Amino acid sequence: MLTRRIIVCLDVLGGEVVKGIRFESIVSMGDPATLASRYEADGADEIVLLNIAAARDDVRVLLSTVRRTADRLTIPLTIGGGIGSIEQIEAMLVAGADKVSINSAAVSNPSLLTDAASRFGSQCVVASIDARKEKFGWRVYTHGGRMLTTLEAGGWAEECAARGAGEILLTSIDRDGTREGYDVDLTASVADAVDVPVIASGGAGGTSHIIEIFESSAAQAALVAGIVHDGSCSVREIKEVMRRQSIPVRMIA
Repeated sequence: MLTRRIIVCLDVLGGEVVKGIRFESIVSMGDPATLASRYEADGADEIVLLNIAAARDDVRVLLSTVRRTADRLTIPLTIGGGIGSIEQIEAMLVAGADKVSINSAAVSNPSLLTDAASRFGSQCVVASIDARKEKFGWRVYTHGGRMLTTLEAGGWAEECAARGAGEILLTSIDRDGTREGYDVDLTASVADAVDVPVIASGGAGGTSHIIEIFESSAAQAALVAGIVHDGSCSVREIKEVMRRQSIPVRMIA
């Protein structure tokens, strides 16, 4: 069985890490580079840095934060939020990112995934999908969860993978920030539909939720944010519980 990853997400607004509930009610949590370094020391397998002001701010405001954060890390760093062109993807990679997460731009221009994978390799391309439960299933939203599309989450994930995305970052808008647990049904349906790793995101409230998502779906990684930012639990504690539950995980000394 493949080792499962614990990925810490840093939502960034105005150069600071913030956290919200269902993409709203934003509060400040600290400096991105400092927090990323702390989480690596605690055992995080990767860091995801998302610019949540992307719909309003120029992507270039991210570059200094990316450089500062990448300089502090040896683990992979993924950058996302408002990235909509090959030139912007390249800029993030040159600044130190290992992967780039693409969401709204991929929906409006799916060939961006194909072009990015062809130029930089699938390992650099993460398709970010924000989904909410609607009457007829899980529908994809863009622009920070504000714009409903006609896309169904599983089908869109399949297309993203077929176009070259090396991973799917799947966020449940319904569960985001609620600490009620990941959306297991959504995650399982998407993970079963694709042959690339799926990262479960949205809703982690404690170690039991992380155990649940790994035992109840084929998710390869779990994204955490608020529960480690406020000290409810640490990455080290999460991984120790996973180890005791016989879930393959990378431990640190």
